[in-house]
Amino acid sequence: MSDDVTDDVRGRAREAIRRSGLSQRQFAARLDIDPSKLSKSLTGTRRFTARELARVADETGVTVNWLINGQDDAETVSAAPRDTSAVRPPHASLADHPTAAKEHNRRLQIIEAAWTLIAEHGYHSVRVAQVAQACGTSSATVHYHFPTLNHLLVEALRHSVKQAFDRQVAGLHTIENAHERLLRLIELQLPGSDRLRLEWSIWLQVWTAAALDHDMRDLHAHSYRRWHETIARTLREGQESGVFADFDVEETTRHLTALIDGLGIQVMTGMPGRSVDHMRDTLHAVIDRDVLGNRDHRDPPTP
Repeated sequence: MSDDVTDDVRGRAREAIRRSGLSQRQFAARLDIDPSKLSKSLTGTRRFTARELARVADETGVTVNWLINGQDDAETVSAAPRDTSAVRPPHASLADHPTAAKEHNRRLQIIEAAWTLIAEHGYHSVRVAQVAQACGTSSATVHYHFPTLNHLLVEALRHSVKQAFDRQVAGLHTIENAHERLLRLIELQLPGSDRLRLEWSIWLQVWTAAALDHDMRDLHAHSYRRWHETIARTLREGQESGVFADFDVEETTRHLTALIDGLGIQVMTGMPGRSVDHMRDTLHAVIDRDVLGNRDHRDPPTP
């Protein structure tokens, strides 16, 4: 990242924090970092890590793409969500209107609490009262922001889409080689951490809901298209740079996304012999054979 871009990132991060209505010390506590680290990142004596950039975006309601490039939908390594209302930065006047800032922060808190509860316990097991208790607020406040539990499930999906987008832009934007970027993109999706397993849990529940609910199906299709386009964009760039073999990008994208989904479901449901390591090895083998064109490579591992 160039010094000019780094200066822009710092400036936009300062602006996002100002809009949030929180002090730097309060915001550092939200990021779970020492206030001096945040201060150094904002003044230029240290750089934000990829994780910190994603956390800044998450806590302020902006996107990492906006922090780095100044626009939510700027052309970057990862396709942006098409529902820009889910990623629109908070209004600049929030910091000057404490009530508006408080409501904005409360809404983000409710979404995060609902996201966690739905992921941990299942959509049909969660009650609005539980979300309210997790936020230290009332059920009436939750209903004010989200009239029904279904609204919370929709926002949980949008929250997952935004988090994946932020994570990918933060972790991939400095990687120029398409092969390295594809492998890192896969790594960022593996259900190998508690947070990623919760994200996978949300997707499993959305898939079930989409099979039964036409409205959820449309929302899922728009959200999933972002993931498809991110893989396809990486494959196209690899072909154009001569790193990848000659293949049908759309067809290969369908194969890769289906394989990632299927392996992820097997890991999440505890199928014997399926693990995150096995998932990674299988995907690397398929990429080596079908994307790089190493046809003499061994077949994907058998558990």
